[in-house]
Amino acid sequence: MSFLLSTLRRRLSLKRLQRRGGPRPKSGNGFRRFWSWTALIVGGLYFFLPLIGTLEFSLRMRRGEYSLDAYRSVLEDPRFQQTLGYSVIMALATIVVGILIVVPTAYWVRLRLPRWRPVIEFITLLPLVIPAIVVVFGYIRLFNTSSFLPMTGTTMGTNILLMFGYVMLALPYTYRAVDTGLSTIDVRSLTEAAQSLGASWVTIIGRLILPNVFGAVMSGAFLSFAIVIGEFTMASLLNRPAFGPYMQILGANRAYEPAALAVIAFAITWACMGLLSLVTRITRVGRAGK
Repeated sequence: MSFLLSTLRRRLSLKRLQRRGGPRPKSGNGFRRFWSWTALIVGGLYFFLPLIGTLEFSLRMRRGEYSLDAYRSVLEDPRFQQTLGYSVIMALATIVVGILIVVPTAYWVRLRLPRWRPVIEFITLLPLVIPAIVVVFGYIRLFNTSSFLPMTGTTMGTNILLMFGYVMLALPYTYRAVDTGLSTIDVRSLTEAAQSLGASWVTIIGRLILPNVFGAVMSGAFLSFAIVIGEFTMASLLNRPAFGPYMQILGANRAYEPAALAVIAFAITWACMGLLSLVTRITRVGRAGK
C-alpha cells in the first residue's frame, strides 16, 4: 500500500511541475511511466479486489438479495460493543503511556546520548523479533497469583499488564516515528535557548519539544491504535474481552458476520488514517500561521 501511495504522489508531483512550466520529462521516460502505471493498477487490483469481494459477500446474508443484515447483526451484538469499547480504552491508555515513555527517551538520547542510538534502536526492534506468545507466557509466569507481584490475580492488574504488553508491541513504530520527528528539529539549540530562559525539563519537553514533533507523535499514536484494535494473542491468553479475540470467535462460528466485521474494522483503520492526516494538516497550518 505504501508503494501505491508513493507512486501516486510521484505522478501528482510530476503533473504539478508540468502545469507550472517545470522541466518536461524526456521521451525515454515513457517506458518508465508505463511500468509505473502498470504497477499502480496491479497493486490497486491486488488491494481492492479482495475488499470488494468481502464487501459483496457480507451483503448476501439474505438469500437472493443484498441486505445489511450481517452488519445489523454485528452492530447489535452486545459483545461487539463491549469488546470494541474495551479495546478503544486500552488503545488510548497505550498511546498515553507510550508517549510518556518514548518522547522523553528519544529526546534524551538525541540530546545527551547520541552514541547510544544504535543500542536503543536495537532494543526497540526486539518486539518485532520476539513473538508475542513468548512475551505473554513470560508475563503469566512472572506475574501469576503465586509470584511476588500477582498482577494476574485481579482484573485491574491484568488490564495493566496487557496495556504494557501493547506498549511493547507498538514500541518499534512509536519510537521510529518520534525519532524521525526529532531529527527534523535542532534539539540542542532549542534546549539551550529554553534553559537560558529558566525553563525546567518538564516545560522543555511538554511545551517545546512535544509541539514540534506532534505530527510524528500522532503517527505513532494511530499506529498503536491499529495494533491494539486487532491484537489477538496477548488478549486471548490473558483472557481479556478485547476486540481481537471477539473477531476470532465470530469468524469460527458465523459465515456472513465475519465478513461484515472485517469491513467495519477496515473502515475504522482508514478513519484513523484520515484523522491522522487531518490532525497533521491542521498542525502544519497552525505553525504556518504563527
